[in-house]
Amino acid sequence: MKGILGKKLGMTQVFEEDGRLVTVTVIEAGPARVVQKKEKSRDGYDSLQIGYDEIRKEKNVTRPMKGHFRKTSSPPYRFLREIKMQGFDAGDSITVDIFSKGEKVSITGRSKGKGFQGVMKRHNYKGGPGSHGSMFNRAPGSIGQSAYPSRVWKNKGLPGHMGDRRVTVRGIEIVDVKKEQNLMLVKGAVPGANGGYLIIRSDAPVAAGES
Repeated sequence: MKGILGKKLGMTQVFEEDGRLVTVTVIEAGPARVVQKKEKSRDGYDSLQIGYDEIRKEKNVTRPMKGHFRKTSSPPYRFLREIKMQGFDAGDSITVDIFSKGEKVSITGRSKGKGFQGVMKRHNYKGGPGSHGSMFNRAPGSIGQSAYPSRVWKNKGLPGHMGDRRVTVRGIEIVDVKKEQNLMLVKGAVPGANGGYLIIRSDAPVAAGES
C-alpha cells in the first residue's frame, strides 16, 4: 500500500499518444509530510500519519495540536490523515512521484453537499404526471401498507439530506504525473468540489467501515 494527500484543482482535457481526447481531473498531490509513524509493537498496527497543506498562522492551531506536531518538529497542517503504508519515517516528505502513469488508484473525498432534497433528485423517482390538475408531480407517493406490516419498511427512499459524505472511488487510472509541479492527472471525475482535500491510495481492497 502507498498513498499521498492532495487537493482537487479542477477538470480539463488532454490528448493521449494515440490521439484520443481524455477528460481528466487535475490533483495537486503533495508534498505531504510524515507527522507520526505508528508501529505494531507499540500501537498495534503499522501506519503513517500524514499532513498536507501547512498552516501559516500559529493562532489557527489549537494547543493540543501544537503539542502533537511539536513531538516530531513538524509544522502544523490543515489536513491530517492516516494511511496504512510503510517505507517512510517521521519527518520524511512524500511526493507525487511514488505513483507513475498507468497505475490504478483509489481516491477518497467529501462529496458536494446538496442540502435537503426530495425523492426525485435524491433517489431518481419518476414522479407523477406533469399536466394541469394532477396534484401529484414530485411527491413520493405511498410509502407503506395499511394492514401489514402497518409501518414503513427500513431503508425506504425518502426525502432527506443529500451529499456531503465520505466517498471512495476505486480503479481510477493515472494519465500523467508531473513531479516538478506536484500534479497528478487522473482519468474521469473524483469526489468533491474544486479545492477539496483528497486521499490517494494504490488501488487495494477498501477497509471495513469505509465507503
